[in-house]
Amino acid sequence: MEAGGQRRGTQCWWFAIRFSLMLSCVERVSAQIKYSIPEEVKVGSVVGNMAKDLGLDISLLEERRFRIVSGAEDAQFEVNPNNGLLQVHGKIDREELCENISPCLINLKMVADNPMEIHYVGVEIIDINDNSPTFPDDEKVLEIYESTLSGKRFQLPAAHDADVVTNTVRMYKLNDNDHFSLQIRDRGEDKIPFLVLQKPLDREKENEHKLILTAIDGGNPPRSGTLNVTVIVLDSNDNHPFFSEEVYSVKIPENVERHRSVIVIKANDLDEGVNGEIEYFFGSELDPKVYDTFSLDKDTGEIRVKGGIDFENMEVFKLDVHATDKGQPPMSTDCRVIIKVLDVNDNKPEIEVTSLSKIVSEDSKPGTVVALISITDQDAGLNGKVICSLSD
Repeated sequence: MEAGGQRRGTQCWWFAIRFSLMLSCVERVSAQIKYSIPEEVKVGSVVGNMAKDLGLDISLLEERRFRIVSGAEDAQFEVNPNNGLLQVHGKIDREELCENISPCLINLKMVADNPMEIHYVGVEIIDINDNSPTFPDDEKVLEIYESTLSGKRFQLPAAHDADVVTNTVRMYKLNDNDHFSLQIRDRGEDKIPFLVLQKPLDREKENEHKLILTAIDGGNPPRSGTLNVTVIVLDSNDNHPFFSEEVYSVKIPENVERHRSVIVIKANDLDEGVNGEIEYFFGSELDPKVYDTFSLDKDTGEIRVKGGIDFENMEVFKLDVHATDKGQPPMSTDCRVIIKVLDVNDNKPEIEVTSLSKIVSEDSKPGTVVALISITDQDAGLNGKVICSLSD
């Protein structure tokens, strides 16, 4: 038994040694190398001398079936078994292989038999400036009212360039004109063009402006693409509504009835027709409680009580009101309405005994504290003041 057990132990130990040596051998002969080539190189161009770089015997390459086994990339590269050179086998288009990913790295898995070796080779595809910037459409039409103030910006479509890094879009230019300039804003990795109005428009003098936006990439030589920009000048609603006051103030008691009118605010507009017709709206940044408590008639500007009001919960309401005319584009103004809530005596005093001695000694002196009593009233001012008295 003992001898047999020793033999089995020896066999297992020998197997472990052989397996360990095999792993060490594979690790020693495996290597990873990296080449780089520009895209669009001719078929047959040499990428690198793999036999030399990997230390392989050229005379045994064909016998050992040294080959690429990584799949789809086989179409782009091949190994010459006579000299161990990695060569271009098909068209290399970086944009087709990697789109906008940079760097563009193609990983090749190389295998040789007898004994088996696996090598990993990376081929970086260097971008060349083979694409021009393009815009989504040939023309962009902007409609701008003649009353638009100088300094107003209008975003234009950004150009796209399939190339990457320095070969992608680097700058924009606008043709010379009397009314507009160009502003470029960086948003992340993108450059966004904006048309900026520099001089007021006059539809009666010129109702249309023709511009050309040019996108230029950073290649050498640079490539470019153009976009036709047509600005149509529209007749304007050129007067803002206005309130007589910036701030309106009103007071209401907390027990005011629902549907009670609080205040009527009215804006004026010097324009005629629909350009002078005004609608009223609450501002979008109001406390949500406002919408539950008050209503605003969009045609008359009348504010009414909609829900219950409690001075103890809210003493002042601040309402932003917008007045907007019906012109195109609509013009607006705003004001603030401050509604102060007046307290009414609608809360009873509350008595709380916080401490009470159950036993009072018969020899206690006058002024001895026998109980602590707390009295509160949630009303304000005189309505919240409390007079206390004891009765027999």
